[in-house]
Amino acid sequence: MITAIVMIAVEADKIPEVAQEIAGLDGVSEVYSVAGDVDLIAVVRVREFEAIADVIAGRLSKVAGVVHTDTHIAFRAYSRHDLESTFSIGVE
Repeated sequence: MITAIVMIAVEADKIPEVAQEIAGLDGVSEVYSVAGDVDLIAVVRVREFEAIADVIAGRLSKVAGVVHTDTHIAFRAYSRHDLESTFSIGVE
């Protein structure tokens, strides 16, 4: 699974609507409204690297109200939650 973290700047009066629309896109697992330099952070999870362009450049960045995106690709997961789920796949 490939994970991308997408920082999203949005027109101020459209944040809730944009967040809902992005959350409904295939490949987007989570959307958070945040304080700071950006308005939203989306977590995109896809099986193939090529699908990142389809989800982010092809759909997410074209949602009305999105001003700018900045995408970061995750290399490894270090959180306890992610590590536990990795080692519990089908093994009891």
